[in-house]
Amino acid sequence: MSRFRSRAGTAVLTALALTGAACVGTAAAMPDNAGAAAAACTVDYKVQNQWDSGFTTAVTVTNNGAAVNSWNLTWSYAGNQKVTSGWNADISQSGAAVTAKNVSYNGTLATGGSASFGFNASYSGSNALPGTFKLNGVTCNEDTDPTDPTDPTDPTEPGDRVDNPYAGAKVYVNPEWSAKARAETGGSRIANQPTGVWLDRIAAINGVGDGMGLRDHLDAALAQKGSGEQVVQLVIYNLPGRDCAALASNGELGPTEIDKYKTDYIDPIAATLADPKYAGLRIVTTIEIDSLPNLITNVSGRPTATPNCDVMKANGNYQKGVAYALDKLGDVKNVYNYIDAGHHGWLGWDDNFGASADLFKTTATGNGAKLSDVHGFIVNTANYSALKENNFAIGDTVAGKSVRESKWVDWNRYTDELSYAQAMRTKLVSLGFDQNLGMLIDTSRNGWGGTARPAGPGATTSVDTYVDGGRYDRRIHLGNWCNQSGAGLGERPQANPATGIDAYVWMKPPGESDGSSKAIDNDEGKGFDRMCDPTYTGNPRNNNHMSGALPDAPVSGHWFSAQFQELMKNAYPAL
Repeated sequence: MSRFRSRAGTAVLTALALTGAACVGTAAAMPDNAGAAAAACTVDYKVQNQWDSGFTTAVTVTNNGAAVNSWNLTWSYAGNQKVTSGWNADISQSGAAVTAKNVSYNGTLATGGSASFGFNASYSGSNALPGTFKLNGVTCNEDTDPTDPTDPTDPTEPGDRVDNPYAGAKVYVNPEWSAKARAETGGSRIANQPTGVWLDRIAAINGVGDGMGLRDHLDAALAQKGSGEQVVQLVIYNLPGRDCAALASNGELGPTEIDKYKTDYIDPIAATLADPKYAGLRIVTTIEIDSLPNLITNVSGRPTATPNCDVMKANGNYQKGVAYALDKLGDVKNVYNYIDAGHHGWLGWDDNFGASADLFKTTATGNGAKLSDVHGFIVNTANYSALKENNFAIGDTVAGKSVRESKWVDWNRYTDELSYAQAMRTKLVSLGFDQNLGMLIDTSRNGWGGTARPAGPGATTSVDTYVDGGRYDRRIHLGNWCNQSGAGLGERPQANPATGIDAYVWMKPPGESDGSSKAIDNDEGKGFDRMCDPTYTGNPRNNNHMSGALPDAPVSGHWFSAQFQELMKNAYPAL
């Protein structure tokens, strides 16, 4: 198979620091060839200190072109960051656009010369790193060598992988989802957002009924691409005995049908993606949601064990299937495999976290798969866990008790998805995965905005009043996962939003049901799970709490208008 382009290249992304690097005409590509010509300019942007409402940044700009007597550096923020003060540069801001100009004593930049400056800024929500810098109108961090034989923009090798497939690229807008969203009152506000395409059964490859098949989506992505880079997001989701702990998302293949999974499902997908016609697309594949983590948490010896998960652990078909998908899809050099890594409310406890990471490595190094087949991991897919809980931290103590002792946190090591994703990434790298492993976070339904969103920490009467009064995630219990009442759209899809995170994505299309509120006959193999019933009083997985599900929901994957409207109403950031 084609090797992975180094995820290090000339970019450095550590401890809230970013040094961008890219190739001519491709804002995302990060070259690893030492002989390439230098970029016209390079920028080292480092967040040195960050707190809940602000941050301090140091910037160094290096001129690799002809000498200049004055300079200005420009960039834009994706969020609400506002520069409040600066030093060693004259810094101004208009909306999201920032301009830093030289002062009297540092205007001259010889070839190879550098200037450094810094600033303080405010923000709320997430502090996404800027993606593009320009020095006197010239884009920095771009390799200017058009003859580099390993340059991913060279038309002779359009599929060579880049460090972060989302950086500098548009992401495919599924016209089928977009039409449903646009048909809803107010839906046009988000109808142009990119979402994942779910291949949740064999028939989906060619299209169900009049619906679009895989080739239809890839052709539509080419039409949207234009002259720039384009990402297509696919969800590979059809394992034998799929989702052994949740009936609502059961699939069409029985526990032993691993050969059918390989020949009738993965092989046709891999063959389609390998068509040279699609070599210019960056194809992100998220591999088998809700599979491997079940082998840790829902098997014998655990209070949440199910017979179905015991069967899947015993026959090994989850691991065999995931490994086969990684191997075959990894052979297509413009495919980027991201394995599902659950979410913090599932794997964030000590006895789940390390064991899951070990299982991910075992799976990615067996049955023909290799660590190089894995570009990254995705967390919170189709779930509701808050991206960042700003009103309490795992290290806080109230009335003599740690936040970990609160009923909500319940001894978990993490309070939100960002901290969990970054910690899981660190653990996986320590086990041998690529040191520049990328993470995705599904933010499609974890905004938790609206009138119920707390403005600050809860009362310090007890650790429970402190946590419950301040938490954004308003679910009754972290274990609730089906059509949650009160949820909202989360951060909009964006590249490079935080350290180690390739992108925030909407992998689960907002408005598509998690499961039916009552039993509904269907030909998709999807059962009825009481966790989708709003009258259900719970089980050990949610500590016997109410399900928190919305009523009158259709079968999973079908359009749920009431949920879509609620997600828009409770969006954070607000629409």
